[in-house]
Amino acid sequence: MPKMKTNRAAAKRFKRTGKGGFKSGNAYTSHRFHGKTKKQRRQLRGLSMMDHTNVKRYRKMLSTISK
Repeated sequence: MPKMKTNRAAAKRFKRTGKGGFKSGNAYTSHRFHGKTKKQRRQLRGLSMMDHTNVKRYRKMLSTISK
């Protein structure tokens, strides 16, 4: 059976953590900041952990990276 290919779009957007979770950038960070508070903008800057309900799906997409 052939090897599974890594989904390259997902590989560019998500990084695997040491314990097996995934981290990614936040949504709502590209424009229209005048409607957001300073606190919202500050908290959107960093990376956030992916919700555990999505981890199984993305582990499959990133099959060659996730080992």
